Amino acid sequence: MLDLNFVRDNLDRVRAALEARQYPTTALEDFTRTDVERRRVIAESDKLNAERNAASREIGALMKEGKREEAETRRREVGELKERIAELDRVRDESETRMHELLSALPNIPHESVPVGPDETANREERRWGTRPEFDFEPKDHVDLGTTLGILDFERAGKIAGARFAILNGAGARLSRALINFMLELHTSKHGYTETLPPFIVNSDSLFGTAQLPKFEDELFKLTDERGLYLVPTAEVPVTNYHRDEILDAADLPKKWAAYTPCFRSEAGSYGRDVRGLIRQHQFEKVELVKYALPENSYDELDSLTRDAETVLQKLGLHYRVVTLSTGDIGFAQAKTYDIEVWLPSQNTFREISSCSNYESFQARRAQIRFRRAGGAKPEYVHTINGSGLAIGRTWIAILENYQQADGSIVIPEVLRPYMNGMEKIEGRKQKAEGSGK
Repeated sequence: MLDLNFVRDNLDRVRAALEARQYPTTALEDFTRTDVERRRVIAESDKLNAERNAASREIGALMKEGKREEAETRRREVGELKERIAELDRVRDESETRMHELLSALPNIPHESVPVGPDETANREERRWGTRPEFDFEPKDHVDLGTTLGILDFERAGKIAGARFAILNGAGARLSRALINFMLELHTSKHGYTETLPPFIVNSDSLFGTAQLPKFEDELFKLTDERGLYLVPTAEVPVTNYHRDEILDAADLPKKWAAYTPCFRSEAGSYGRDVRGLIRQHQFEKVELVKYALPENSYDELDSLTRDAETVLQKLGLHYRVVTLSTGDIGFAQAKTYDIEVWLPSQNTFREISSCSNYESFQARRAQIRFRRAGGAKPEYVHTINGSGLAIGRTWIAILENYQQADGSIVIPEVLRPYMNGMEKIEGRKQKAEGSGK
């Protein structure tokens, strides 16, 4: 959430930022009108309070002089003043509540380095790594590969849960587990993150803190009991809220967390190629990286977190690129986002596998996560940063498609083999039989 005083003092800048985001300015106009009304009632209330105090002193003087009738008249007038002041205070409180609601509906201000543009066509490519694989056959997509190998089952998943769910079997399930273990081990032993295993269910305060609520409630899975709990849409929610309503020591920053969780999203409105196979599921898994940083260091921390996520793809030998999202493509709460996009041969294009973002103080203000510098300084809001390191399902897809062989088998990247009990290749039963000479 943006700071109230910042919005009030920088209306033109905030309006320009909303327009750059292709975001309606209605809420900002409502905020301005409500702020004017709030200031008016505060000024009137202050004036009437001064009159009431003066009248109270006058009543005391009249009582000393024995002028009881005049004093009683003034008391009735003071009573009317109190009623009017109470009404003004009610209007002020309603205005402040409304301003808070309006502020919570305003998106973050994009960082000055974010390219300005209407949509993803204005995204800026920063770098590429590796080379796309060359095939002497027509490459298949992960759906055909996985179902033929018997490691991916959509039909029975649909019977159990419905559309946009999948079952991984045998070596497919093991590959998913290997990716989780590999990523967590890399980030904790090499990149300095502390592993955490948070709850997979969160309350509405946590979702407000990371800005999923109230704007994106339709994208969440809400439990139906009276407690108002939700399934996590991403580990960003529980891990960022770990220090909600706390004041941290500046000397302890940055804090770096790595968390595995399943994630649950309704994915309303998704269509086309995004819904084929494992690309966009209601349930998926991620290893998430989260940082709490000092404001002056947060963009360096964003860059290093992005490099940490890139390292996963480099060790897996997967071709990818990094792009900076434009003002028209960036998320609601983000000040700057790098998307890491992996190459998928079946689509002959790059597809997002991680978004790494700096929220600056936007989430911290909503969640009241602050820090204090040495010497008893006034508390300040931390900057929060997070990114997938990586999305498990999309990494699974990329391995199947980039490491597929002409016979439909899948070569396991060497770095994963220790996590696969030494398995070098995923093969179908027929392939195994032929390979053994049977």
